[in-house]
Amino acid sequence: MFTIGMLMKVKPGCYPEYKKAHDELWPAIAKSMSDNQVSMQIFLYRDQLFLHAMAPTEADWDQSRQHPELKRWHDYMATLLQADEKGVIIFEELEKAFTFGDFRD
Repeated sequence: MFTIGMLMKVKPGCYPEYKKAHDELWPAIAKSMSDNQVSMQIFLYRDQLFLHAMAPTEADWDQSRQHPELKRWHDYMATLLQADEKGVIIFEELEKAFTFGDFRD
């Protein structure tokens, strides 16, 4: 099983729209994730968002990230999340510190 953890930072006042967008996730993106057996959770702590995702393999994860709608989704999310000067969301990939049970490689 492939797992990944990432941090993002939500812009001030943007969390309600971010939450609504994810509650109404675009069907094409949801289908791509489902088709590639990707499961995901995002947790909020203050202005930080912690994303935890898993897929059967890294190739499945990568394939789910190739959907053509994802660029438009990321452009939209960049209006709500901290982004660099080019408008690309800043994702900080986290190092695994501990795994147990079903999460073991």
